[in-house]
Amino acid sequence: VQLQASGGGQVQAGGSLRLSCAASGGTLSRYDMGWFRQAPGKEREFVARITWSGITYYADSVKGRFTVSRDNARNTVYLQMNSLKPEDTAVYYCAVRDDVGQYDYWGQGTQVTVSS
Repeated sequence: VQLQASGGGQVQAGGSLRLSCAASGGTLSRYDMGWFRQAPGKEREFVARITWSGITYYADSVKGRFTVSRDNARNTVYLQMNSLKPEDTAVYYCAVRDDVGQYDYWGQGTQVTVSS
């Protein structure tokens, strides 16, 4: 499976972006999908997850501001990010979660920069 993340960019604080993660070479519908981010000088951290059945989980830092969704017909997962803050600045990655909870396939990342 190959994942292509897109939709990043530069916005001012309070703005919104929607990230997309499109898959090729495999079907995402039976897998949980995760979004992660990595800021400069920091470790990669979990942002959100959506199960194959549509149940969602979020990091406390983004709860209420970010929404993860999926369109299985388009083989795509989305991350809607609202009320963005400068601390949301990072490279955002999507990944496929396997049956034992490991994230095996990663996209190349898309840069999100939030200015104050």
